[in-house]
Amino acid sequence: MTGVYLLTFAVSFVLALALTPLSGRLAARWGVTAIPGGRRKHPSPVPKLGGAGIYLGFVAAVILAQYLPVERADANELVRFYGLLGGGTLLLLVGLVDDWREMSPLPQLVAQILAAGIAIACLIFIELFNNPFTGQWTPRFPFWFTVVFSLLWLVGMTNTVNWLDGLDGLSVGVTAISSAVLFINAAFRLDPHQESVALLPLALLGACLGFLPFNFHPARIFLGGSAQWLGFTLGALSIIGGAKMAAVLLVMGGPILDVAWQIVDRVSRRRSPTVGDRGHLHFRLQDLGISQRRIVLSYYAFCAVFGVLTLTLSSRLFKLLALGTLALIVLGVMLWLTRQTSE
Repeated sequence: MTGVYLLTFAVSFVLALALTPLSGRLAARWGVTAIPGGRRKHPSPVPKLGGAGIYLGFVAAVILAQYLPVERADANELVRFYGLLGGGTLLLLVGLVDDWREMSPLPQLVAQILAAGIAIACLIFIELFNNPFTGQWTPRFPFWFTVVFSLLWLVGMTNTVNWLDGLDGLSVGVTAISSAVLFINAAFRLDPHQESVALLPLALLGACLGFLPFNFHPARIFLGGSAQWLGFTLGALSIIGGAKMAAVLLVMGGPILDVAWQIVDRVSRRRSPTVGDRGHLHFRLQDLGISQRRIVLSYYAFCAVFGVLTLTLSSRLFKLLALGTLALIVLGVMLWLTRQTSE
């Protein structure tokens, strides 16, 4: 299997590495650039359309993976694969349009719901989960609850990664860490191993790492609206092959709580939760004078530590305690930052 894994990773990595500069040159030529000002503090125009390079690298690798000689235990795997690509492609196109002509939040939300609907129709949904207190699987959810819960998860992950895309290399790097955890979990920890499923997050990991050299501070290209595709894909991969939401929740717990905090904060101030500002944790840290690189690397370290915990802790109860600890840390930091910025 080592050769199959290496081939999948290499295809996505090399294609993203090769196509991202091309996307940047085309964006610059067509004037699809992020102008300095607003929430971001980049000193000069930066090309967008960066998501195209990651997307093409990922898609090429996962299509190749369908023809590789690996064991496929799930009869519905191909159906879910179509849902992953169908919903993801819709959001990729919406993201590219948003890069070209900035879209309002409502049509983007409608597209996110449609993409999630495509995924759910193709059997990417959450039917049950393992109770951390009993170690037993819950009874299957009623159909309506499965649809609503899966919809909220997919749309929530889409926006978590999208809103995280505020500093150079932040969302892509955190997604890479999450993808690595999903790959290791499926390839080496689940019994039986899910080699064919493991190829999907491995392809996303390779594509993210191929893009990251161009996006890390100082960024030469931005992910742009395609961050929605990245979040949707990560959310779908956490479901495919058996729900691995606990793993993603631990790695992405900080960004998820930050999104929840922003929604509550904006609503409490009678503002639309979809209108962006500099209230996010990463922006608040930057406003305190901390450098982009230090903030981003701290996020990487924080997410990686909890990623290691989800791979090494065998007890689901201990994982729940780790998630609670993470929540307390993030909420404590947010409260402290709120006091600092209000003084």
